Amino acid sequence: MPTILITGANRGIGLELTRQYVDDGWTVFACCRSPETAHALNDLAAGGSSVDVYRLDVTDADQRASLAARLRGKPIDILCNNAGISGNWATQGFGQCQADEWLKVLHINVIAPMLMTQDFVENVAVSERKIIANISSGIGSISNANVLDGRYIYRSSKAALNMLSVSCAYDLAERGIVVVALHPGWVRTDMGGSNATLCVEESVTALRKNLARITFSDSGRFIDIDGGTIPW
Repeated sequence: MPTILITGANRGIGLELTRQYVDDGWTVFACCRSPETAHALNDLAAGGSSVDVYRLDVTDADQRASLAARLRGKPIDILCNNAGISGNWATQGFGQCQADEWLKVLHINVIAPMLMTQDFVENVAVSERKIIANISSGIGSISNANVLDGRYIYRSSKAALNMLSVSCAYDLAERGIVVVALHPGWVRTDMGGSNATLCVEESVTALRKNLARITFSDSGRFIDIDGGTIPW
């Protein structure tokens, strides 16, 4: 049975990824900061499905180490670094940016995925599929920087996530591990807002389709929701 570890699995894209992969017969290691309040996720786990719920604040080194110890030796076909935050949109225009807010977003959106990759790379290496998927954003594309004004904090965090995705793709190539950055589209979640073009079910269906198609030749790509390549 294939396995996937998903961070931020208690809501939005993470929760729907959990739901769809379980329905497809996968074992899901579903991680979130507060399992006691993750009611929808707990309902999935209680339904007799193959969902294991773990407490994980991705910025907490002790919690990452504890989870890595519990999962030591278990193959992880897909490590999905999904947990992320936008930060306060009101502090992201030119002249509004604040260091504390920026550092918080960078810690969760950039540093944590890198440390998760380091902590669980051995699990990925012994799996069949060997995929590390970083959930990025199309507005992290430097080539498309003129699409929206401002949002310096969030956009810079996703551009940095893209860079580490490519760097890891090079570094892990000799182990046969594929590393990709994925754009989930503009999704109606707490982060995306009610005016977004995709519902979460549509986004996740497309993400799973893209992940199912991935081969080693895709490592280092920034993959759009339609399967195309987004320019860096």
